[in-house]
Amino acid sequence: MSEASVRAFFATHAPDIAIIDQGISTATVLEAAQALGVEPARIAKTLSLRVGDAVALVCTRGDARLNNGKAKAALGAKPRMLGADEVEAITGHPVGGVCPFGLALPLPVYCDVSLRPFATVFPAAGSRTTSVELTPDRLATLTDATWIDICTLPESPE
Repeated sequence: MSEASVRAFFATHAPDIAIIDQGISTATVLEAAQALGVEPARIAKTLSLRVGDAVALVCTRGDARLNNGKAKAALGAKPRMLGADEVEAITGHPVGGVCPFGLALPLPVYCDVSLRPFATVFPAAGSRTTSVELTPDRLATLTDATWIDICTLPESPE
């Protein structure tokens, strides 16, 4: 059902975007990067967070880490990751396929500024084997996302 809701979302809102089914697991950032032949940073992972009484989704680059201090300042409370059962019930997508498209419930979506340097990124598409490729700005536009800065990037090698 989840992949079907994502296909329906794109059929309505962006029929030019093709869903990529790798036929192998893309459930983790490393699996997705390997399957798609891209660097892990270009995988747009979607974090499902509880912030106070609300739930929100944050799309960020694959190698970034949530910074609790920045997140609390931007979102108004310390975020907490949802449990796997909550994720699927609220988003309609299984862990490993969570994306901001075709959601079961309307949720606020945020895009972390860490995505901006890339020409295109690869968020999941509702299953553990599917994804899409699009620009970070198109991702934000299609999901009515707000840009925020709540992640920390890995240290650059010296």
